[in-house]
Amino acid sequence: MFGIANYGAFVAAIIVFLMIPGPGNLALITSTSKGGIRGGLAATLGVILGDQVLMWTAVAGVAALLASYPVAFAAVQWVGAAYLAYLGFKMLLAKAGDAPILNIKPSHFLRQALMITLLNPKAIVFYMAFFPLFVDPVQHRGLLTFAVMALTIAALTFVYGLIATLLTHFLAERMRANPVVSRALNKLAGVFLIGFGVKLALSK
Repeated sequence: MFGIANYGAFVAAIIVFLMIPGPGNLALITSTSKGGIRGGLAATLGVILGDQVLMWTAVAGVAALLASYPVAFAAVQWVGAAYLAYLGFKMLLAKAGDAPILNIKPSHFLRQALMITLLNPKAIVFYMAFFPLFVDPVQHRGLLTFAVMALTIAALTFVYGLIATLLTHFLAERMRANPVVSRALNKLAGVFLIGFGVKLALSK
């Protein structure tokens, strides 16, 4: 279909990719809990934009370049690890009354989710190594093939982000009455981000 090898498997792979726990999901949950539905949707758009950047850079041959120059790939890993750990430590060390690490501004949520997605090891591996496997070398139609893949990824990510946002908002409304729980979840999110950063730095 449009030069995509097994379109059904491609869709299934994207859905599984979205559901695997990682920084992207954490960005959606945190943005929704801090900024409500608007924050969650803004973060979803940031994830979509990040996915598109990674996909089109893979199309442009960045995947082959990183494979040829492992030092470049290691540099990408360390930058990603540093950024995730930086966000995590800020959330972990935040005290009661401090300004939120993720301000309740849709544009801020979008930027944070975009950066987290671009430095997300799960996303980097998918787009640089796994994504090209779905391009049919015989029936490939050039930009049309990549455009269909890009639209499919964006549509599925939006639906997933919308569902995650609504569920998180529903639960967050019931936890906002208890500030202790809210602070604990914020610190837990920070620990997870630090963990993601460490995992990225140590991965080979």
